[in-house]
Amino acid sequence: MGFADFFKNFKKDERALPKEAPSHWIKCPSCNALMYYKEVVTQHYTCPKCNFHMRIGLQDRIALMCDEGSFIEFDKDLTPNDPLNFVDKKSYKKRIEEYATKCGRPSSIISGECTIEGIKAQIALFDFNFMGGSLASVEGEKIVRAINRAIAKEQGLIIVSASGGARMQESTYSLMQMAKTSAALNALSAAHLPFISVLSDPTLGGVSASFAFLGDVIMAEPGAMIGFAGARVIKQTIGADLPEGFQTAEFLLEHGLIDMIVQRKDMKKTIAQILRYLKAEA
Repeated sequence: MGFADFFKNFKKDERALPKEAPSHWIKCPSCNALMYYKEVVTQHYTCPKCNFHMRIGLQDRIALMCDEGSFIEFDKDLTPNDPLNFVDKKSYKKRIEEYATKCGRPSSIISGECTIEGIKAQIALFDFNFMGGSLASVEGEKIVRAINRAIAKEQGLIIVSASGGARMQESTYSLMQMAKTSAALNALSAAHLPFISVLSDPTLGGVSASFAFLGDVIMAEPGAMIGFAGARVIKQTIGADLPEGFQTAEFLLEHGLIDMIVQRKDMKKTIAQILRYLKAEA
């Protein structure tokens, strides 16, 4: 083997390394620190350098919040239909099929029963990977059924939001879920049962304008984007400059719109404490 051939093979080995890197290293979107991925996973997908809370997968969220092996899913066979025969670049039915294949479920919500530090509760969690966690007919129905189970079993309710808002492909059908879920939560309140709303990144649109802000306790993860419309749309509408960071959890806490900001590692313990207190008060 000649000297030139030696360097040719050496370069080929160098190019192979970056392909392996993404499975071993993660770059923080906030501080740009390069971190070993196992370290990030053990810290519940938070940056060990700056505490930035990255978005977390649905199964990881369930493992974080529920006692091990306690989560029982309900209504997983509910599937959306296409009442408007909606088509943009592709049909709504085709989009649903694609996301169902990608995410392993036909809707952006998974709901069920679990225990949190031994306390039985109903829980519904949004998956932002499924059409941006959008709220549509199936999602609204799953939330209402979770509320009805909470009332029947005299349990608390937790909803973890991660959504861009109502799903445009169902138009008014999706918008009606705002009223439907809010009315059901009124029945939960009348039964003197607690509702804890957890706002993760992002919580926007019709979700923030309905059940997400109806909790007896509203908590958010650090740095979560929370609001209704995007900053650009608001600025164009009111014709004025907006405060820096006005859609962050920290800004909302400062202005009294949410009750607390909770580190992801403390979320389960905090929810359990609140459930114990509110159930004792009831």
